Amino acid sequence: MQTRVLVTGAGGFIGHHLVNFLKRQGCWVRGVDVKWPEFMLTQADDFRIADLRDSAACDEAVRGIDHIYALAADMGGMGFISANHAQILHNNALINLHTIEAARRHGIKRYFYASSACVYPEYRQVEADVTALKEEHAYPAQPQDGYGWEKLISERLCEYYMGDYEIQTRVARFHNVFGPLGTWDGGREKVPAALCRKIAYAKIIGNREIEIWGDGQQTRSFCYIDDCVEGIYRLMQSDHGEPLNLGSDRLVTINQLADMIAGIANVDITKKHIPGPQGVRGRNSDNSRLREALGWEPCVSLEQGLAQTYAWIEKQVQQQLSGRVNPVIKTFQPSNPVRLRPAI
Repeated sequence: MQTRVLVTGAGGFIGHHLVNFLKRQGCWVRGVDVKWPEFMLTQADDFRIADLRDSAACDEAVRGIDHIYALAADMGGMGFISANHAQILHNNALINLHTIEAARRHGIKRYFYASSACVYPEYRQVEADVTALKEEHAYPAQPQDGYGWEKLISERLCEYYMGDYEIQTRVARFHNVFGPLGTWDGGREKVPAALCRKIAYAKIIGNREIEIWGDGQQTRSFCYIDDCVEGIYRLMQSDHGEPLNLGSDRLVTINQLADMIAGIANVDITKKHIPGPQGVRGRNSDNSRLREALGWEPCVSLEQGLAQTYAWIEKQVQQQLSGRVNPVIKTFQPSNPVRLRPAI
């Protein structure tokens, strides 16, 4: 019998890719978001425009569904997260409280929640040469911002719903997921996309100076989108009910990341370091438990993922500079809209 799944946040970067992956696995997929996917038509069998801060919208979204992949969130890159604590915590708390409660009311038996490495405490991430974070390092809790605090609370919510109502919840802590078809400008983009955009402009326009927030020695690990969606699916099929890191364990500095992208673009750049939000000094994923629980870990190299991402973003920059847009996406109209509030 075909599994009927719901992907919330299906208009966003990871959600859009997850819809496509689940379709390849033979699932019937309903996507829900406050927006349509921006860069490519959705493959969802049923896509609905709805605001999941509203409990009635959540009830409609989960009706007739077997499994839920809860990815909907008000989020963005470090610039956005560091400047919108109240908005992020308020909106995301409402989304997740209403979605999991609707799942309980409708008898959903399996529920995936997309958490984040932002749940980890600041005091473990004060050095660039950081010790890789194990899942148990989330406590004693001290996330850096409202986004991380809400993610941690929603993890506990999943734990309690599994204990009290026997919903099989699965939680993955994403570590800097990147790839094509994601936000690449406007302030909500993550650092790989922002650097790809800056370097594409440098290549096309000829001004080789790019700005980097801070000294560029802050460190991160980055997970390519194909690995992310496969990991989500593997976790959902597993019997592992505790939060699990989902990311690469290769640590690089932001300066190194910029140099790698410049090499892919075949352009020489000059880095200009300027003040700006940087997040924690260093963050890396310990994948020991991921390998143990799933017998698998991300395998797409950073170079491979960046090559795919840069090629796509350079094309977007070229289209922007020439004033062209994708007419298919811009003229696409929903067949079954459920409009409740303005987009987040």
